[in-house]
Parts: sequence; structure tokens; C-alpha cells
Amino acid sequence: MIDLQANGGSPVLDEAARELQAAQHDARVAFDCIALGEFDRAHTHALTARVAVDAAVTALAAALAEAGQAASR
Repeated sequence: MIDLQANGGSPVLDEAARELQAAQHDARVAFDCIALGEFDRAHTHALTARVAVDAAVTALAAALAEAGQAASR
């Protein structure tokens, strides 16, 4: 995996990046499972990828809200 550090050292953005990396990994595993005919495992990894993307969206929304509060000061 690539070691990502968000500009400014934001832990929220670091978490979003980690979640997107996890989603990428799970999507690749799901793809490989489909190719192998392991549909139940593919389904599990596809759902896990979706959850990781949702977590990244939540983290990014928090970062945007945080940036908005900082800008209004």
C-alpha cells in the first residue's frame, strides 16, 4: 500500500485515505473472487468495500465541516 499523509497532517483526511485504500483492496479481492467463481466471498468483499467508501465519505464530510468552521472564524 501507498503511505499517504494528508497535507497539513489532518487526522480526518488520513482516515479518509486509509478507508479508500481499504475499499480499493476489497474491490480487487471481490473482482478476483468473481473470476474464481467464489461468489459468496465476492459479495462479502464488495459489501466491505462499500462500507469503507461510506466511511471515507463520512470522514471527508467531517473534514469539510471542520474547514468551514475554521474559515468562518
